[in-house]
Amino acid sequence: MAKTKEAAFIGSIDQGTSSTRFIIYDRNSRCVGSHQVEFTQLYPQAGWVEHDPMEILESVKVCMAKAVDNASAEGHNVDAALKAIGLTNQRETTLVWSKSTGRPLYNAIVWMDVRTTSVCRRLEKEMPGGRTHFVETCGLPISTYFSAMKLIWLMENVDAVKEGIKKKDALFGTVDSWLIWNLTGGVKGGLHVTDVSNASRTMLMNLKTLEWDKPTLETLKIPAEILPKIISNSEIIGKITEGWPLVGFPIAGCLGDQHAAMVGQACKKGEAKSTYGTGAFILRNTGEEVVHSTHGLLTTLAFKLGSKAPANYALEGSIAIAGAAVQWLRDSLGVIKSAGEIEELASQVDTTGGVYFVPAFNGLFAPWWRDDARGVCIGITRFTSKAHIARAVLESMCFQVKDVLDSMHKDAAGTEEEEFLLRVDGGATVNNLLMQIQADLLGSPVVRPADIETTALGAAYAAGLAVGVWTEEEIFASGEKSKSDTTFRPKLNEELRKKKVDSWFKAVERTFDLADLSI
Repeated sequence: MAKTKEAAFIGSIDQGTSSTRFIIYDRNSRCVGSHQVEFTQLYPQAGWVEHDPMEILESVKVCMAKAVDNASAEGHNVDAALKAIGLTNQRETTLVWSKSTGRPLYNAIVWMDVRTTSVCRRLEKEMPGGRTHFVETCGLPISTYFSAMKLIWLMENVDAVKEGIKKKDALFGTVDSWLIWNLTGGVKGGLHVTDVSNASRTMLMNLKTLEWDKPTLETLKIPAEILPKIISNSEIIGKITEGWPLVGFPIAGCLGDQHAAMVGQACKKGEAKSTYGTGAFILRNTGEEVVHSTHGLLTTLAFKLGSKAPANYALEGSIAIAGAAVQWLRDSLGVIKSAGEIEELASQVDTTGGVYFVPAFNGLFAPWWRDDARGVCIGITRFTSKAHIARAVLESMCFQVKDVLDSMHKDAAGTEEEEFLLRVDGGATVNNLLMQIQADLLGSPVVRPADIETTALGAAYAAGLAVGVWTEEEIFASGEKSKSDTTFRPKLNEELRKKKVDSWFKAVERTFDLADLSI
């Protein structure tokens, strides 16, 4: 991107829901070395999802070391040319740890965990504004999804957390805070910070001031002293300390994964992207304006690329289960042996044969917000084969994205350009059938970049911006459509599209009020 020929590398830690990666990019945004490891998903009870925070740390350490080794094996002198490291992470996942021992006081409670349903119901009854009581301040409804609810559960149910707070030894953070604190020294002076994008997903940050909202903290009885300092997405945060690979190099960028993908996709005002991972996350940049949705979407911070830079905001629709439904077919049902097999299996049939699958495993997020929903598969006959089921799973991902985008179009009525196109990224987008189904159901083009791992790239851009490897103009110029992009155009006629959408809505309605079914 930059004109100068001086060698420069930027490292990027990408800590996701099911795996961790470390990628090293050169000045032209090309990967010169990487490594990825999966880590354990813990399911203590139905609806509960946890991670071992120490395993997350180890996965980052391994990925950093092996990515450097891989780059070195290709002849790249990383130590000589590395300028900074960026970090991106699964959002909302909540940790509390001891600042004196460095040990977690409980496992990390993952974003999709629904154990806080009773906390949410209680607050909805107690708050004058009900479910939307905090929306004006933080942009988010009361939901199991967000960190504040998970923190309240920990404060009420875990003795070690209660004791740690009482002794002023407890620190709260999302995964970014946990990683940065450990990378910059841990018990020996580690920095307790979070960035504005991750903070915006806690329910505790005021979207306009970009600071912790004192009235909210008082209402929820959350002590301010356990919270990290809020910083921008692109600034020199601190240096990596002994015990880690790449000692002495600066961490200079930090974003929640979906915000990093927006930067990686160079989404300007009015543009939208969808990331297909464990869940699916659709964000539309609304510029410097805070736009509140009237159609079931979240108002969130997009990015703030520098301590003195203006904040960009976004409307977001979050889908809990996307790629996770494919993992369920593989791991729980044994229908496929690897995630990559689903495209070939689903391609054996031209339609789902009338089968509709709604993966409401832990309820439905945007735009429905039904934590009482559970998964259904309807329209099954003796004709139904595993190929039909596989295709229905792929269609479910695309229908959910369409539901969110329809809400976005309604919220943005009168402000959109003539042709809408959806930028996509994430591991699942290698599936050409999935992308074609998405274009067919949207009735709009879907554009897939050559590098589909834009989450890690976005964190690298933020770090590189802070240390002068790239300018903001260069980063956002990268979003202009490239010859290496692949565009999927709709082939489905409008009449059939409408019929399929009507059938999908019938299936979604069948998922409601099923949370109390007998085991």
